[in-house]
Amino acid sequence: MQKGSARKVRTDKKRDVKPTIPVELKDTIYRISYVVDTPVKDIVETICQFGLDSRKVITVLSENFKRNVKFHNTLFIGDLDKPSVQRLKSGTRTERISTRLQQPDYENLVTLAFALDVTPSRAAALLIDASIRHSDFVNSYFQQHLSETLNYNRMIELRKIINFINNNNPYDETVSWLALISYIYAEIKDSAVSFNETLNDFIDKWK
Repeated sequence: MQKGSARKVRTDKKRDVKPTIPVELKDTIYRISYVVDTPVKDIVETICQFGLDSRKVITVLSENFKRNVKFHNTLFIGDLDKPSVQRLKSGTRTERISTRLQQPDYENLVTLAFALDVTPSRAAALLIDASIRHSDFVNSYFQQHLSETLNYNRMIELRKIINFINNNNPYDETVSWLALISYIYAEIKDSAVSFNETLNDFIDKWK
């Protein structure tokens, strides 16, 4: 290639990432997408960003680090003798999911992949799983969405309802925001009922 003919890479250009994840995890992401009416690829990008910025998520993943790496000003020590996490457990039903990451996020993902000694797509899959299962991503994301959907008083009512259910639950299970998403998803799926109508009906039933 002749000198001066190379194109500059845009700093805001996004990189495609297509991790393969368990079907159950993909279904959860699709439910969130359906309920909050946001494209799946945007949900996945937000999950990855959240996980890469979460010390708790990185700490969980660090249990499988094979190489030393620095995240959030913390040096995590890897161990080459740790079992590889490149492949999923045999028998796990999986499907691919797609997203696009900003260059800085993609570079952090590559660093994570280096520490885990896996491909970037596999690192993304592990990151998504850890962010959903080992953090409050769903709670914080869903609450933010609700705060933009409901007025202040209705949001307060919803929080009181969930707290009441949990405080008076005879079982050891906790009713989470994800459980509320599943409830709303079941109500609006294959029907003409809107998210707001279902949510407001839910609140009114408990008032």
